[in-house]
Amino acid sequence: MKVAFIGLGVMGYPMAGHLQNNGHDVTVYNRTGAKAQQWVEEYKGSKGDTPAEAAQGAEIVFSCVGNDDDLRSVILGDAGAFAGMAAGAILVDHTTASAEVARELNEIAVERGFGFLDAPVSGGQAGAENGVLSVMVGGEQATFDKVTPVIEAYSKAVELMGPAGSGQLAKMVNQICIAGLVQGLSEGIHFAKKAGLDVQKLCSVIQHGAAGSWQMVNRHETMVENEFDFGFAVDWMRKDLDIALTEARKNGAQLPVTALVDQFYADVQKSGGGRWDTSSLIHRLERDS
Repeated sequence: MKVAFIGLGVMGYPMAGHLQNNGHDVTVYNRTGAKAQQWVEEYKGSKGDTPAEAAQGAEIVFSCVGNDDDLRSVILGDAGAFAGMAAGAILVDHTTASAEVARELNEIAVERGFGFLDAPVSGGQAGAENGVLSVMVGGEQATFDKVTPVIEAYSKAVELMGPAGSGQLAKMVNQICIAGLVQGLSEGIHFAKKAGLDVQKLCSVIQHGAAGSWQMVNRHETMVENEFDFGFAVDWMRKDLDIALTEARKNGAQLPVTALVDQFYADVQKSGGGRWDTSSLIHRLERDS
C-alpha cells in the first residue's frame, strides 16, 4: 500500500521502517526535518514537508506524536493530515492520548469521509524496533479489518477493543497495571537488599512463579545497579497517568495506588530523573533509606 507516517520519535521511526521493509510505499513527516531526511536515507522511502503533503495519495496515514495538542496540530488545519487525505483513506493514530481527542478526531473523520482508528501501542522502544508491539484499537470493525494486515508489520498482538476511544481507554489500563507493578517490584528488590538476599538468585527463582513479570525479567538487574536508561521515560509515564487519572475522575473509577505511584514518579522527576526509565521508582527508596 501507499501509506504515510507522521511522527518519527523513538517509536514512530522504527515503526515506519518496518512498514517500508514490508513492501509498503511510505512517505514520512516529522516536525524536525533532519530526522525525516535521516529516515529516508536509511529506509529509502520519501518525505513530505507538511503532514498534508505526506498524506496525499496515502491509503492509510499513521500518526505517533506526543499528546492531544500535538495530535491536533498534525491532523487538523490547512497543513494537517486530513487536508491531504482523500475520501476513503484511513487515519490510524498510535499516539497515547485521551479518549476524548480520539472521539473528536473520529467525528471529524466521519464527516469528511475518512476512516479512523485510535491505536495506542505497548512494548516500548525495544518492541517498536523489534516489531513486536501490542496494539489496542478503537473504531469500526470494517476499518480495523482493512488495517490489521498492515499493522502486523510491527506488532505481535492487535485487538479491536470497541468504538472510537476504546483503544485509548485500554492503554490507560495498561499504564495503570504497569505503575503498580513497577512499584511492587521496586519495593521487593529494596526489601531483598536490606534483608541481605542475592537479588539475582532471588529473581531467577520467583520470576517463574506468580510474582513473575516482564518488568522483573528485563529490569531487575538494571534496577539493582541503579541504571535507568532503558526505554519509556518517567516524563512520558506521568503524562499517561495524568490521562488515566483524569478519565477516572469522569467515569468514577477508584485508582488509589495509581494516584500514589504518580506522586512517586513526581518525586523522581524532582530528583532530576524525568528522562530515566520507569523502573527508576526504586531510586527514591534507595535514596531515602
